[in-house]
Amino acid sequence: MIVETAGVLFRWEARRDDWYFVPLSSEASEDIRDVPRPGRGFGSVPVQVTVGSSSWRTSIFPDAARGVYVLPLKRSVREREGISEGDTVKARLDVLDG
Repeated sequence: MIVETAGVLFRWEARRDDWYFVPLSSEASEDIRDVPRPGRGFGSVPVQVTVGSSSWRTSIFPDAARGVYVLPLKRSVREREGISEGDTVKARLDVLDG
């Protein structure tokens, strides 16, 4: 399943580190939720992601507060693509089987 989405990059402050996430749209999250898959830690779903010219494998995670999946955006990608907190990020996700 291929999903294209856009969301505003936000920072989540963890115990010692800051993590950055892009929330997927409600529609994309619903489409992903509708596909049965084996359970994984924290409800994660493996994906191949493309943002700009950067492509990598990671997992998306359900965010109960927002009601959507969120995509972690690592520092190397943010720096390479010139993305900062508050920027709208367009992402293409290939949702993997596991």
